[in-house]
Formats: sequence, structure tokens, C-alpha cells
Amino acid sequence: MQNNKIALVAGATGLIGKLLLKKLASDSYYQEIITVSRRELTGDQPEKVRNIVADFDNPGSFSLPKVDDVFCCLGTTMRKAGSREAFYKVDFTYPVTLAELTKNLGASKYLIVTALGADKDSKIYYNRVKGEVEGALAKIGFTSLFILRPSLLLGARVEKRPGERLAQILSEKLAFLFFGPFKAYKAIEAEKVAGAMVSLAKTDQQGINVISSSEIAKISMS
Repeated sequence: MQNNKIALVAGATGLIGKLLLKKLASDSYYQEIITVSRRELTGDQPEKVRNIVADFDNPGSFSLPKVDDVFCCLGTTMRKAGSREAFYKVDFTYPVTLAELTKNLGASKYLIVTALGADKDSKIYYNRVKGEVEGALAKIGFTSLFILRPSLLLGARVEKRPGERLAQILSEKLAFLFFGPFKAYKAIEAEKVAGAMVSLAKTDQQGINVISSSEIAKISMS
């Protein structure tokens, strides 16, 4: 179905973001895809993809067009960020700034990838920040807010994460252990998360919707 909707993707160079952009670009549901990044995207991009260089530390330095649906795949690790402050900026400040800017421009749907275990009261800093960004986004007032909480992500990353890679291998080898109440902790392919985001964006579901890792897997197969 041809549509006149416009989507915006933040984090299009990451594991999920790359897969998401590919799916959106090949789907006639959106007539245009806007990507926002700190640096101009390299390589050939599909005709309906337009890149905007955006410095979220200085929101007044760039402008965004009116979009309908926003896909936020921004995220980093403590190791890559280098400090708690830098991590907080990427995983909290930037997603919230993006939400405020696009909501003011008329966006009605916002989809974000956080993580299994996200909890604003968690003693684990990573989980606490993920929980805090969920809470902040819930207050902005989108018609539809989709919060996807995947477990350990499977897929080929550009940067090397030795610890995560080891966890992926163990998860794949011990997949048979993840059943019943432990099913939520089973690793999930980034491809499925990207697919679920596209499917959810096409629904008329309103309000604040938290999607667990096991639900993400089901949605991606439907």
C-alpha cells in the first residue's frame, strides 16, 4: 500500500538501525525516510532516504521536517561512551531531545529500543538510565509510544564487543535452557527487533506500549 507517511530514524548506523533502515526503505508504507546522524552517512542510500546531520548537543543548529513516525535506535555502552555522563547523554538526553523536537513538529508515533531489565529504580546504572528514558518519553504525549525491551541482541556489529560476543555464543549454545519463565531472557536477533518495529508502526495501537523480548519475537514472525 502506497502511503504519504514520513519516517525518521535515529541511530541508523547501529546494529538494529541499519537493519531497520533497510526494511523501511524497501517498504512502500513510507514515501520518505529521514535519517539523523552526527556525521553524514557514507555509501549509497536508497532514493527515498534523506540524511540530516544533527548535533543534539545544540538542537538549535539544525532543523527537522515534519514526520509521522519516529524510530529511535540510539544507544551505546559504558565502555564506548567512556563515562557515565557520556553514556547518559546518548541513552537519555538525545532520545528525549529527539522526542521533544519531533512531537512539536506533529509526530504521533515514537518507537524506541531500550533493554530487558529497564527500571528507573534499578541499582544497575545501565538499567536505571533505560528506565528513566522510558519514563521521560511517556510524559511527552505521543499518541503512540512503543518501548521495545529486547534481551541480548544477536547480529554482526561493526565495533568489537568481546564480552557481548562471548555472551552471544553461550546463549546460542544454551538456547534449550530458555523456556517457561526464562523465555524472556533468550537472546534475540537484531533483525527481529527491526522487523517488529516496522510492524508496530503500522498498527493503530495507541497509548504507552511496553514490548517484551518474547513479544518482539512473536510480532516479527506475524
